[in-house]
Amino acid sequence: MAKAIKPADRTNYVSYAIRDIVVKAKQLEARGKKILYLNIGDPPVYDFETPKDLRRIVADRILASDAGAKNNVSTYCDSMGILEAREAIARNAVDVKGIINVTPNDVIISSGASEAITIAIAALIDPCDNIMTPSPGYPLYSGQIPVYHGELNPYLLNEETGWQIDPDELERKVNDRTKAIVVINPNNPTGANYSRESILNILRFAEKHNLVVFADEIYDKLLFDGQKHIAIASLSETVPVITFGGLSKNYIMPGWRVGWAIFHDPLKMIVEYREAINKLLRARLCSPHPQQYMIAPALDGGDGHLPEVMAKIQKRRDITYEMLNAIPGISCVKPGGAFYAFPKIQLPDGVDDEQYVIELLEETGVLVVYGKGFGEKPGTNHFRIVFLPEEETLIRSYELIAEFTEKFYRKYNFSPVQ
Repeated sequence: MAKAIKPADRTNYVSYAIRDIVVKAKQLEARGKKILYLNIGDPPVYDFETPKDLRRIVADRILASDAGAKNNVSTYCDSMGILEAREAIARNAVDVKGIINVTPNDVIISSGASEAITIAIAALIDPCDNIMTPSPGYPLYSGQIPVYHGELNPYLLNEETGWQIDPDELERKVNDRTKAIVVINPNNPTGANYSRESILNILRFAEKHNLVVFADEIYDKLLFDGQKHIAIASLSETVPVITFGGLSKNYIMPGWRVGWAIFHDPLKMIVEYREAINKLLRARLCSPHPQQYMIAPALDGGDGHLPEVMAKIQKRRDITYEMLNAIPGISCVKPGGAFYAFPKIQLPDGVDDEQYVIELLEETGVLVVYGKGFGEKPGTNHFRIVFLPEEETLIRSYELIAEFTEKFYRKYNFSPVQ
């Protein structure tokens, strides 16, 4: 008798709140509900456009790619990525990010930064090992670590200091099975841009405990108020750092899946680990070939779109910060980078942020993501907002959130602390 095929138990631990909540939204939309999408960081969904020059480069390469041609992009390429792209990433790492001694052999190209991150996790941990991840933080890490039989080891960011990293918290959480620490800078979902002091604290901690630093810097060019980004690897003289980046956010092309990792290993501590990563790269053959030809033009001078992009995003950040903080019961740290806000909301006992977000969606059509999907301090409630939509959409969404929150509090006979 035929029996149902059961999936691996480890998949029970995989969740991705950013997209999981969309299932409910699509059901409502199918019934005629208008949905205001503030849930996913995909700039081209809104009024942002991939630079035309970069799109044209790939089109020209494909058109010129005949069988037997020197630059036939329909072939497999080197598992590490094409040389001209790795050379450009290495130049950018040295000249712009300030990471010393980076060569093309210290760079791998991946199908989005996510693939590089997943491979780095897979090559590092054995069962019961753990990787320290920021809480709140991007759920890719908490979703992938259990797939490779690793343990989650979240460390809390400090909301009171603008979501900076607390070194005492790191010491409380590290143990003898910890292999690495993840730092997302600027942070998703809070928008925090880490100070030099925070970064030096991370490096001192990693050196003390012999850890690899996973530096997720995919938003490194998206900063507000004149702030500067400090690459973690640029300050490391001893600690091995793997820096993840890509074209997805800075160059408005998430769907093209162009990412990379840069290895900085001053004391040659991760030579064997890098070869393990190379084995996994070879096993998956290569990342998509044609898109890699966009990397050098982008990094060598393709930032002309950024001033207009950042002016739009910063104005929307300001609207978000001001309107959310005007709602009784909601408070929001001002984001310093990326395009996310992670407001805190006071809720009555027995109600969590997932329930609040679902009821908000059902009543108003405003789609945000519940905070527990990113991790948060126990006893607190948050939700993540993407402030990429047009200003009219944001303003209307925040008006609806204000109206709904007032009704929600009345329903539960709850008065927020002012």
